[in-house]
Amino acid sequence: MSSWFPRWRRVDAARHQGLVAPDEALPPAQTLLMGIQHAVAMFGSTVLAPLLMGFDPNLAILMSGIGTLLFFVIVGGRVPSYLGSSFAFIGVVIAATGYAGSGGNPSIALALGGIIACGAIYTLIGVVVMALGTRWIEYLLPPVVTGAIVMTIGLNLAPVAVSSVKGSSFDAAMALVTILCVGLAAVLTRGMLQRLLILVGLAAAYAIYALVTNGLGWGAPIDFSAIGAADWLGMPAFTAPSFSPHAIVLIAPVAIILVAENLGHIKAVGAMTGRDLDPYIGRAFVGDGLATMVSGASGGTGVTTYAENIGVMAVTRVYSTLIFVAAAGFAILLGFSPRFGALIQTIPGPVLAGTSIVVFGLIAVAGARIWIQNGVDLGDNVNLIVAAVTLVLGAGNFSIDFGGFTLDGIGTATFGAILLHLVLRRGAGRRQGVAG
Repeated sequence: MSSWFPRWRRVDAARHQGLVAPDEALPPAQTLLMGIQHAVAMFGSTVLAPLLMGFDPNLAILMSGIGTLLFFVIVGGRVPSYLGSSFAFIGVVIAATGYAGSGGNPSIALALGGIIACGAIYTLIGVVVMALGTRWIEYLLPPVVTGAIVMTIGLNLAPVAVSSVKGSSFDAAMALVTILCVGLAAVLTRGMLQRLLILVGLAAAYAIYALVTNGLGWGAPIDFSAIGAADWLGMPAFTAPSFSPHAIVLIAPVAIILVAENLGHIKAVGAMTGRDLDPYIGRAFVGDGLATMVSGASGGTGVTTYAENIGVMAVTRVYSTLIFVAAAGFAILLGFSPRFGALIQTIPGPVLAGTSIVVFGLIAVAGARIWIQNGVDLGDNVNLIVAAVTLVLGAGNFSIDFGGFTLDGIGTATFGAILLHLVLRRGAGRRQGVAG
């Protein structure tokens, strides 16, 4: 009988010719440096997602570190992953709270209750997977469905980003400058900087905004006074959740997205390492679900395994799970720095809006990428109808009222895609049976 944790074998990355496996360990100094690199890789998205929802980014970073450690323990240190803020929650959180798009979210407690419910469902799915395996998930969520749902999230969020810069020509111009900065970072940088294109582009746009406002006097200047007034170390602001049936109905279905996302990530890492990680998928779902519940109970965002960190592993060929313990520790340290949080809060609204336009567009394109990578045939009428209907339901924010409950665009698109695919596929199967 194998132990819960592996017995990590020490290797030196500088001398190791092949990949460093999940159950291998680098020397402490190399582990720390690799961990910091992974923390930097997750930083841009983990900070941006809470800002777009009106959450405290400091707390989100702290909970990402705590969630990653919890995930590490539950999977027995056998699945290399970092858990950061999930973008899948943005649309439903905004819908549930009516968030206007700037500053703190006054209705954050409502969102937290929904995030906890989502984590509970996700955890339950993980328990079922531990007992029955993943085949039933792959049946309910084939690539045409998951791709359409992911694309819908980006399209549904598009009006939120665009509407935030409609009132001012200067704000609109700075949003476009931000988009250009992110685009140039994507095509002109290489290596690690290219993997941090959102963060690099945002930093460049921030500097340009400070130059033209604080330096040249155009537009509203950035107020840096809060940075100097903040302590280097201190506790973040925790928020208690409240449970609203309306918010729960809106937010809980995100569990379906997280399942599809996490499943794809683990399959990808398994393929890259040559290891069979399928026996740990159920545990990974439970770990991610519990981490989401812990984060929501404290005032943080829902979390998910990060593709950004999978990209770093693919480049470095270092998959040791111990580096994610180091990354989590570094994130927790940042989470306890109010001065760091004050710096994040100075990001101007137009810069944030421009970054959002790019990020939401990338989410939509990621859905199309799922179709391409899995060879989804849009010449098949079943796939064609499922994709077409799902995209319009989500992009048009099609809502359904059930008494006192309202299921908004992402929810109707998610459930609609699953049910429509099941019905049409079964109908197509019967027709082929009759024809045969």
